[in-house]
Amino acid sequence: MFQSFEVTSTPQFGRSRLEALRAQFDALGIDGFLVPRADEYQGEYVPASSERLSWLTGFTGSAGVALVMRNQAIVFVDGRYVTQVAEQVDLEVFTPGDLVGEPPHRWIAAHATKGFRLGLDPWLHTGAEIRRLEKALAEKDGALVQLAANPLDAIWSDRPQEPLGAVTIQTESYAGRLAKEKIAEIAADLAERNLKAALVTDPSSVAWIFNIRGADVPHTPHPLARAIILADGSADIFLDKRKTGIEAEAYLGQLGVQREPQALSDRLAALSAGGGRILVDPDLTPFALSELIRREGGVVVEGNDPAKLPRAVKNSVELNGSAAAHLQDGVAMVEFLHWLDQQHPGSITEIDAARALEAARARVGERMQNPLKDISFDTISGAGPHAAIMHYRVTTESDRPIKGGELFLIDSGAQYVNGTTDITRTVAIGAVPEEQKRFFTLVLKGMIAISTARFPRGTRGCDLDPLARIALWKAGADFAHGTGHGVGSYLSVHEGPQRISRLSTQELLPGMILSNEPGYYRPGAFGIRIENLVYVRELEPVEGGDMPMMSFGTLTFVPIDRYLVVTDLLTREEIRWLDAYHQKVREELMPLLHGHEVRAWLERATQPFD
Repeated sequence: MFQSFEVTSTPQFGRSRLEALRAQFDALGIDGFLVPRADEYQGEYVPASSERLSWLTGFTGSAGVALVMRNQAIVFVDGRYVTQVAEQVDLEVFTPGDLVGEPPHRWIAAHATKGFRLGLDPWLHTGAEIRRLEKALAEKDGALVQLAANPLDAIWSDRPQEPLGAVTIQTESYAGRLAKEKIAEIAADLAERNLKAALVTDPSSVAWIFNIRGADVPHTPHPLARAIILADGSADIFLDKRKTGIEAEAYLGQLGVQREPQALSDRLAALSAGGGRILVDPDLTPFALSELIRREGGVVVEGNDPAKLPRAVKNSVELNGSAAAHLQDGVAMVEFLHWLDQQHPGSITEIDAARALEAARARVGERMQNPLKDISFDTISGAGPHAAIMHYRVTTESDRPIKGGELFLIDSGAQYVNGTTDITRTVAIGAVPEEQKRFFTLVLKGMIAISTARFPRGTRGCDLDPLARIALWKAGADFAHGTGHGVGSYLSVHEGPQRISRLSTQELLPGMILSNEPGYYRPGAFGIRIENLVYVRELEPVEGGDMPMMSFGTLTFVPIDRYLVVTDLLTREEIRWLDAYHQKVREELMPLLHGHEVRAWLERATQPFD
């Protein structure tokens, strides 16, 4: 199993650990300290050795930050984790805060005392974050104190060792382009902009540029590494040699110089001397590195990570690989859903279901000779009220039977060498109330609206986001997460800069892969989410139109629970889309399925409405 169901949250230690942290404040000359979820690489998934927020507070979500002060401690989370944070932290010690509406810098500006001195670890915050905090503190005549060492590490006596996952080569047959071509392209752009080098600190960008993959963090196959690409075409990759075997070392040696991670500071200092102009992404780079460049006489030129956009725009090889991975994943999902349909209500639990799905993926991967490398995130397997917790992680403590008369939501994904998948299906276990069917159909309308959207060049994620919500809005409802996130190519299941959300201003470009996942959640009662992955298609003429439009192609082919669909709430066009989608599911998956019973189940699950 790639997923553990053990309880990892430790709120019972929150008070004593908080007191130990506060005991250092006087010696450090600070009134507060920030504890982000981020690690030194600013990734969403962090190794156990960097789970500082979880260790201190008990909160295990993928996004959050704690502001610890002398007499108060706040854990800021976004809408996905409101329920989870209340369940995981000691509410007598920590107060939940709003990471979107009033994040730490806004809270400080509104509530901090005059002269407030905020301490932080400059390796765990980006330049953009630092600027926001400094502005807020200036309004309070306060100061930002960059600490030489993280005070949490001094009291974390059993801190795990840093990971040493093995590095593998992502061949051109899966990557679609040679690493040397990517390096040359970045170098040419640097030279044209009169830049000496680009500092690349996002491990997914390093993995993409060099066509390598790793195993340092859960479920995301990149190595924890940084790189420097120089305008002259040379490159340095800062990657622990204990992670690379002979083959990987020889391969990297053809692309540049492999150096130990601790050599980065000296190398960056040498390039900065004499006014070297270094490209730095302020949203991704630890502030400590930007400060080092300035301190050594270099010029920090802020701009986008040079791999961010090229990595998001998949080439034809990556898109074809993703399509093949999704068909394989669809077979596993159908085998799982057939299995689930055979179980008597109440006879299996949420953990049983998560295990069965992972086993199906492993079994199908072996059969199709494309092994399951990992899951792409911890499976969200929630029944009844647990489905209302958007990022619910089932544990041996929270596990409950999947009972009749309730909805079961399973959000999961897989990592295959040819692609990353992410899919959510909500299914009825027996007969469920009509109200739940109604909301399921309203969510489905939003999902179909995104699937069928046509849009001109220049359209952003924020422009499309309302399409997924309008049916819910008309019913006086909404959901507190984005409609869609970018997805990598055998990399992170959450990839930027592309998103479909209120906040996304990134233009959608052909080749980008995104999720399409509207939902509805009633705390303590039920939750619904329906998710497919889609990709942006090239401009194409519209019959009778004045200009070509882009659209989405669908990658995910798995039945949507017909029982939950209230056809009276759908338009003829929406019913036609659903019938056509199910016909495509049958056509694509039927030849790949084993067993008469599974094929018969798929035939029933994809019957047309019209």
